[in-house]
Amino acid sequence: MRYSLIWTGKYPIMLSLFCWLLFSQNPIMAQVIEKTRILVLTDIENEPDDAQSMVRLLTYANHFDIEGLIATTSTWMRKDVADWRIHEIVDAYANVRDNLEVHEKGYPSASELKNRIKRGRSIFGMQGVGEGNDAEGSEWLINVLEKEDQRPIWITAWGGTNVLAQALWKMERVKSSSELARLISKMRVYTISDQDDSGPWIRENFPDLFYIVSPGFEENWGGQYHYATWSGISGDKFHGRFDGPDFTIVNNPWLDDNIRQNHGLLGAEHPHTDYLMEGDTPSFLGLIQNGLNDLENPNYGGWGGRYELYIPPYKKYMYQPETRPIWTNTQDEVYSEITKRKHTSNHATIWRWRQAYQHDFAARIDWSNTSAFGEANHPPVAKLSHPNELTVSSGDMVSLDAGGSSDPDGDELKYHWIYYREVGTLNPLPEMKEDNLQKVSFKAPEVQKAKTAHFILEVTDNGTPTLTRYQRVIVNILPKK
Repeated sequence: MRYSLIWTGKYPIMLSLFCWLLFSQNPIMAQVIEKTRILVLTDIENEPDDAQSMVRLLTYANHFDIEGLIATTSTWMRKDVADWRIHEIVDAYANVRDNLEVHEKGYPSASELKNRIKRGRSIFGMQGVGEGNDAEGSEWLINVLEKEDQRPIWITAWGGTNVLAQALWKMERVKSSSELARLISKMRVYTISDQDDSGPWIRENFPDLFYIVSPGFEENWGGQYHYATWSGISGDKFHGRFDGPDFTIVNNPWLDDNIRQNHGLLGAEHPHTDYLMEGDTPSFLGLIQNGLNDLENPNYGGWGGRYELYIPPYKKYMYQPETRPIWTNTQDEVYSEITKRKHTSNHATIWRWRQAYQHDFAARIDWSNTSAFGEANHPPVAKLSHPNELTVSSGDMVSLDAGGSSDPDGDELKYHWIYYREVGTLNPLPEMKEDNLQKVSFKAPEVQKAKTAHFILEVTDNGTPTLTRYQRVIVNILPKK
C-alpha cells in the first residue's frame, strides 16, 4: 500500500489535528485506496471501443498505478499502432483531472501518464516476436516488471499480445530461470480473446503464467467473439439469441445523454459505438475496488465477469488446442427484469452488474465536469459489523449485518443480499428472508463435510445516478460435532 506523507517543518501537532478533522468529516477523502498496478496493451483506433475503454479507465485512474499504455497491432490493424490517440485522450484527461480529484483522491497527473505511453512494433503477431523485434513497448514492460515493487502487475490486453510475447521471449534468454520465474509470478494477464497468434504461444510456452481469456479469434464475424465472456459488457443479441440484459443503458442514445454530450472534455472523447460498447473494458472492470471484485480469485465473480481454471476443449475458432489450465468461460444463472425469467450464460457473469457499472461510469463523468463536490453523486460506503469470513457449524443461526454502511452525500440507502450460488460449494440455497434489510439471518444447513457459501451485500443510494457498493461475506459451514 502506498501512502503520502506531508511534512511542513512547522507545527506538526496542529497539522495532524487539522488533517484528522478534515479526513474524519469527509468519508470520501478518508478512504485510502490500495492501488493495483496495471499495464494496458491496446490496438486503439482499430475500432471505437478501445478509445471508449480508455476514457472509462481514466475516470478510475486513482484506483490504479497505471504503469504503461502501450499501442499494439491486432488481427484488425496489422501494420500500424496508434499511440497518438492515447495522447489525445490523456490530453482531455489533463483538463478534468483536478475536477476528478475533488470527488475522490489519488488521480495521477496527465504528464505522468503521458510518460508511460509507448509503442509496440507495427507488425502482426508472432512476426514481431524474436531476434531483432525489441520495441519501446516490450522494453518498457520488462522495466516495469523489474521494479522493486512486490505488488502483482495486471497486463490487460485489449488488442494483440506480441509486446508481451516479445518481453517474455527476451527475458527467457537474458535472465536466469529463477529470476524469470520470479517475474512471471508477478504477472496477471487478462486478454480480450486472441487478437493475434501470440496469445496461444505465450500460454503454451509459459505454463505458469496467470492468464484469463476466452480463447479464439474472429474472422468475418464467424468466429468466437459472440461466445466470449467479455461480450456481456454490452451485448444484447447475438445471431438472433436474446441474452436478457438491458440494452438501453449501453446503446448510443444513453451514452450520448450520460457520457458524450454536455459532459465535459473527457466524456466527449468517448466515440460513437459501431458494434459493441467497450468490449475491452472487462479487462480492468474487475480490478476496480468496489467491495465485490476479488483480484486473485477470478472464480469469485465481479464486474469483469467470472472465470474458472481448466483446460477448455478445442473449438474450430481457436488457434490451437490449449495445453494447460487457463482462467476461462463459466456460467451464472441470473434473473432478468427485461425477460422476467432466468438466463444461464457466461455473458451473464458480467451483465448481471450492468446497471451498477454503467451508473458508476456516468457519475465519474459527472465528476469530471464539476469542481463542486455537492453537484455530483458519490458511492455509498458498504460496511459490515463483522468480518468478511465467518465459520459456523450446522444448525447455527448466521447473522449478516450491514448496519455500519453510510453515504457521503446523506442519501437514503437500499440493501440487497445475494446468495452467489455458483461460487461456493453449498447447495441448495439457504432460506434467507430479506427485503431491503440491513440485517438478515439464516440457519446453517446440515452438511456432512465442510461447505462454503458466498453472500454479496449490495448497498445502493438514491442519488442521481444511483450508485452501488458491495461487501462479500464467505461463510464456512462445518459439520456439527
